[in-house]
Amino acid sequence: MPLAPEYEAMFAQLAEQEPAPPLWEMTAEQGREMYRVMRPVNPDLPVHNVEDTTISGSLGDIPLRIYTPEGEGPFGVLMYFHGGGWVIGDLDTGDAVCRELAAVGGLTVVAVDYRMAPEAPYPAAVVDCYEATAWARDNMAALNGNGKLGVTGESAGGNLSAVVCQKARDEDGPAIDFQCLLYPVTDCDFSRGSYAENGEGYLLETNSMHWFWDMYCPEDQRSEPYASPIKAGDLSNLPPALVVTAEFDPLRDEGMAYAEALSAAGNEATGICYEGLVHDFFATAHFFECSRAGFLPTVEELQRRLG
Repeated sequence: MPLAPEYEAMFAQLAEQEPAPPLWEMTAEQGREMYRVMRPVNPDLPVHNVEDTTISGSLGDIPLRIYTPEGEGPFGVLMYFHGGGWVIGDLDTGDAVCRELAAVGGLTVVAVDYRMAPEAPYPAAVVDCYEATAWARDNMAALNGNGKLGVTGESAGGNLSAVVCQKARDEDGPAIDFQCLLYPVTDCDFSRGSYAENGEGYLLETNSMHWFWDMYCPEDQRSEPYASPIKAGDLSNLPPALVVTAEFDPLRDEGMAYAEALSAAGNEATGICYEGLVHDFFATAHFFECSRAGFLPTVEELQRRLG
């Protein structure tokens, strides 16, 4: 299928502008500033309540942002780990998506401002996300939760969601009812076909992924399952999973491969590839109809599993 018309128009408009330096030539802080411009806070997206708080973790305090939908509840609780290659991104870059997940899905969403590389390399982000998930399980009543807990995240956040599920299983940790992995990083391998097909020209590029991995994780640790979850020796006994991918995304094939590996290990797992879309398409779901077509069924499944 060709690229969706909304994205064709967006890329044509970008091509007319003065080109910005590529991400892989930036410092981490420059990349963060660029990403904040790309994914701004949109306070006009309605949600009943948004609250910032902080919890204690083994590596220090962990900031959270809690989104509560309309209604009396109780609600399913959904952990959200933002994208940005473990290097860029924060609570604000994930804010618009979290608002819609809460409002449309009728879920309490707990966004985690985990530590990022290069200041805090692997496995700091894993530790923060895992401990925040355990906190949510222990504080279900305070969150007006219905007892069901899910994890989700975009890109690097999808990686962290998968890893948190594995770590919870391995350490007899918090019970997780559902994992929703949005165009996740599941492998440190760049040899899959979707890298060759989509490695340039579709927002996320191969050089950017090298930059992210180089910032996040030393090469001798990248094949560890908590860095590349598809490389786990045992993928059994994990929560039911929905893995969402996009046709024009270099991460497409590793996401679909992870869904297949989960299923082969005896888990309930579904992989869906949305045609015509690019990486990070949840960020445009509130103004691109093509992205909405992938966003809404995903939120419906989250509500079905957790609501």
